Amino acid sequence: MHQKKLEDYRRDRLDEMTIAEMQEEMRTGRITSEELVLMYKENISLRDKNINAILEINPDAMQIAQSLDFERQRDGARGPLHGIPILIKDNMDTADKMHTSAGSLALENHYALHDAFLVGKLREAGAVILGKTNMTEWANFMSDKMTNGYSSRGGQVHNPYGPFDVGGSSSGAAAAIAANLAAASIGTETSGSIIDPAAQNSLVGLKPTVGMVSRSGVIPLSHTQDIPGAIARTVEDAVSVFAALVGFDPEDPITRMSTDFDGYDWRGHLKENGLENVRLAVTPDLFKEISDEQLAMFEQAKERLKECGAEIIEDVDLGADQEDLGFAVLLHEFKADLNAYLARTNPLNPIRTMDDVIAFNNENSETMLKFGQNLMEQANKLTGMLTEREYVEALERNRFLAAEQGIDATLKEIGADAVLLPQDFGCNVAAAAGFPGITVPFGYTETKEPFGITFFGRAFDEPKLIEYAYAFEQAVKGRKKP
Repeated sequence: MHQKKLEDYRRDRLDEMTIAEMQEEMRTGRITSEELVLMYKENISLRDKNINAILEINPDAMQIAQSLDFERQRDGARGPLHGIPILIKDNMDTADKMHTSAGSLALENHYALHDAFLVGKLREAGAVILGKTNMTEWANFMSDKMTNGYSSRGGQVHNPYGPFDVGGSSSGAAAAIAANLAAASIGTETSGSIIDPAAQNSLVGLKPTVGMVSRSGVIPLSHTQDIPGAIARTVEDAVSVFAALVGFDPEDPITRMSTDFDGYDWRGHLKENGLENVRLAVTPDLFKEISDEQLAMFEQAKERLKECGAEIIEDVDLGADQEDLGFAVLLHEFKADLNAYLARTNPLNPIRTMDDVIAFNNENSETMLKFGQNLMEQANKLTGMLTEREYVEALERNRFLAAEQGIDATLKEIGADAVLLPQDFGCNVAAAAGFPGITVPFGYTETKEPFGITFFGRAFDEPKLIEYAYAFEQAVKGRKKP
């Protein structure tokens, strides 16, 4: 950088700085939002060539930061995110100079007409939308052979920690924050796509209850299971970002369920003693494929949890496993939801249906079909009307097995507060139920691959999960930068 002050600050202080620390630096005048944007852009230019996490930078980011600096001087800060650079996944509409493509070259020229509701919430909170992150194309529902983190528009996202799976589909949103390319990011999850990449990149991933955060203006996979959430380096940062996203959106009716949290004090749940007298259920049937090394680390994590005051209830059976749930709900809803989204896009967008996407891919097969498109073709054979018996039965089965009979009934029966799992194992059970989860870094394998611990709870149990995650994080301090 041309300014020695900023280069020294970027090199010596910026990495791993928390949102609260950035706010204090801006409050005291030691740094500005504009300078944060400049330093993060420098990090991106130097580091992202090895990671490939960023699809594009917001051309207006620096001027937005300047305006927020002016506002801070005149009126004070709006709140914890004022002037903070945030990255968002490339399936979120932004009514600005950036594209929204879900990682597909089929939508590489698509400009959204309106901000996604959650993007509007971030802007209202004073965040600077720094750019958009690469992702597994079409939220990893184009082909079952596609590698996590690959898209035709952006190529392959790489894990900053080494030659490990980067996780999907919020791959770029996680890799970017692990590499300190922004303060935090927004990902989306249908089944593991926040928890998995967060755990794989030694980050905190907060996947909310379906109904807590709006999905309108987000390129969909499944309206039953889709949910945006926060990815950050610390629990406190994830909570600060998550708090800005919560709210009722008339365009997404289920978010009316979030109104009990209007004005809620989320930071009040950052408690170092948050694990005292907490009972955590361990469900081995959900992590049968875990490696011996990861299992040993999970045993170590359980001992640390006990030291924090938690009780571990072993060998719990949820009454449902991942094979019971399948993905029929996702297949049926993908066509219906994607067609509805595309039909409402900018009139200049020639891609209006899933048929159009498949045709574009076939016409440009050398570029588009590196991994094929069997999942999209399978979904497109369905009616998209959601009247099929297979769909209705699958929806009822998933909700009953995962929610009522599974997590809800089991936790109540054994008197447990949450489910404890290694990494992203069991994600699709919580996803089918629409229930929240949070993952926290614990450590690294012998080969330096990140390993995290995940807590899942009942619907709207975010306050409790934040307490458990924060207490565990403070006790183990498991994250190291790559």
